[in-house]
Amino acid sequence: MTTLATADIGALLQLVPVQRAGAALLLAAVGLPVIGVVIVGLDIMPVRFAMMHVALLGIAVGLLTGLDPMLCALVACALAGAGVAPLARTPDGLSGAMGLLMSLAIAAALLLLAVSGVNASGAFALLWGSILSVGTPDLVVLGVLAVLVPGLFWWKRRDIGLLLYDRELAQCSGVDVRALTAALLVLVAVAVAGAIKLTGALLVDALTLLPALAARRLGSSLKSITLWAIGIGVTVNLTGFLLALWLDWPPGPVLVLTAGALVLAVHLISERRTSPWRAPASASLPSSH
Repeated sequence: MTTLATADIGALLQLVPVQRAGAALLLAAVGLPVIGVVIVGLDIMPVRFAMMHVALLGIAVGLLTGLDPMLCALVACALAGAGVAPLARTPDGLSGAMGLLMSLAIAAALLLLAVSGVNASGAFALLWGSILSVGTPDLVVLGVLAVLVPGLFWWKRRDIGLLLYDRELAQCSGVDVRALTAALLVLVAVAVAGAIKLTGALLVDALTLLPALAARRLGSSLKSITLWAIGIGVTVNLTGFLLALWLDWPPGPVLVLTAGALVLAVHLISERRTSPWRAPASASLPSSH
């Protein structure tokens, strides 16, 4: 195993690609773990896989038309998130809709690649991620998510708390469930697509889902769970990235293993010190009026 000296790591941190990668991970740590809270709360775990396939379709369209493939992937995921919302009439329907979307997207992507003659290996390569190739457009997307996602949570915290607690209760309480669900699904879809460049599609959980899983064991309200998720995201991203530089290992897998180790450590905490996932939403309601 190769490890770098402290001076070598310091020299690496002076490189612009490394600085951009670190900035991207910090921005991702603010917005993406909050998206993980939504994924866990709405119980739409398949969304990551669905959006991976939708992103592949967008990348194929980009390669075919000559447009930026990752931009096309972001647009495709945003449209898919908005389009699937009407199918999600019930909490169970969300997972079903994502399964349908995943099947249709991968079929359309493979058909487009086959008919158009686009280099399939090149399209799939963009899904594996390359954190050191992060550019200004990627930082802009992550920066917008870092502002928009926590901002929406703060602005609509009561409505989101009700929706994550119970969809029917939210509707009876005057929440526009359909519009709010559509907005959240669009944010989830765009966030997953935006994280692909950092870790690759298969490892996106390190930036979204894993911090949220750890946070729900530590927080006692929707607000505290969200803050814990962001704090854990920052800790994991910085620690994993520096560790990857020190060991001279690929950052993506190191980030996942670091996040996974933290989740396992948090789950060793006594159950009496934690609250059930559904409790946070209701517990946060009185303070949000």
